[in-house]
Amino acid sequence: MESFLQKAKNASRTLTSLEPKVKNTLLLEMADALEKHSDKIIAENNKDIEEGKKNNLSSALMDRLLLNTQRVADMATAIREIAALKEPVGRIIEGWVVPSGIRIEKVSIPIGVVAIIYESRPNVTSDTAALCFKSGNVCVLKGGKEANYSNIAIAKILQDVLAKNSLPREVISLLPDNSREGVAKLIKMDKYVDLIIPRGGESLIRYVSENATVPVVKHDKGVCHTFVDKSANINSAISIVINAKCQRPSACNALETLLVHEAIAPTFLPLMMEAFTANNSAVKGCENTQKYIHVELAKEEDYFTEHLSNALNIKIVSGIDEAVEHIAKYGSSHSDAIITEDYGCAEMFLNAVDSACVYVNASTRFTDGGEFGFGAEVGISTNKLHARGPMGINDLTTYKFKIYGHGQTR
Repeated sequence: MESFLQKAKNASRTLTSLEPKVKNTLLLEMADALEKHSDKIIAENNKDIEEGKKNNLSSALMDRLLLNTQRVADMATAIREIAALKEPVGRIIEGWVVPSGIRIEKVSIPIGVVAIIYESRPNVTSDTAALCFKSGNVCVLKGGKEANYSNIAIAKILQDVLAKNSLPREVISLLPDNSREGVAKLIKMDKYVDLIIPRGGESLIRYVSENATVPVVKHDKGVCHTFVDKSANINSAISIVINAKCQRPSACNALETLLVHEAIAPTFLPLMMEAFTANNSAVKGCENTQKYIHVELAKEEDYFTEHLSNALNIKIVSGIDEAVEHIAKYGSSHSDAIITEDYGCAEMFLNAVDSACVYVNASTRFTDGGEFGFGAEVGISTNKLHARGPMGINDLTTYKFKIYGHGQTR
């Protein structure tokens, strides 16, 4: 492990001297290589799919795991979009002159070696590798064993592009030890690793956060809410809610609990339930919800649950204050939305809800690096420091101060 990470650390110094034009050219080559070897990637992914069936993976995990021609093409497109982004390294964030005449510049630089621990989704391998490369960082990737064949195939294709251009393959590294013990070692290697980004289940995030000596940016579960206010446009609300829950239920930005103002519950809930039934959603609700629609009673633990499937809870609330309190208690600071035609309520919700992404009259499914214009994302950070929300290339930089003098002494 130490020898492996030492090579990664050494490779990070090579990246700092790469011109933006060179990085972008190599990223475009990586995108082309993924599409060229699409059949090979899918063949390796099929092995993971077969293993997943044998191991009875959930439908949500199987959906995240699956690669097909379109998804590989989407991976290539994401890399091309990253290549087209403005250079994140060397930005002068601030500049000023102090009374001594010294000129100071605060300039963006790469973080160094970024380790990313993730589960299921093999597209994360190419997305995060490209984001790290664009921002001048070496990435150490630890994917889940359920996507092992896919991750190895994707990483090798990207590494072959590096090698062809006389760059060390370690710039994009797959952790050789897939075991829990391997993760336990990795998160203690603060001599070589500058940042850990864990993406995955609640137990993984907790384990890494509690045991790492390397700084951690958490990408925790998504218990996302949508509050339908009494002034909401009913048709718009139904459309937004169905998109938030049903468009891709396995995503971390999918709706888990629908909050409904008591004033519109009698008319809104039967219409909303028709839409859920048409989309085969499994619905639970509070006791008041059961007065208006036929649903199973939701227990308290349901409100803490990230279902990652086409299932959700409904809770009737007295107004915006109770909606905000519910989100504060049961939410995960990920993505929450209000549907309202009342400007005052909209602003109150935006200011009161302490989540990374807070929406008015839009689906929480937009919490995504691609949708935010980042090309892709390393993940959705639920931290308050150093990054929050979809984490793109600028969030993979830190800064240093460059100080220019002309003989000053103190």
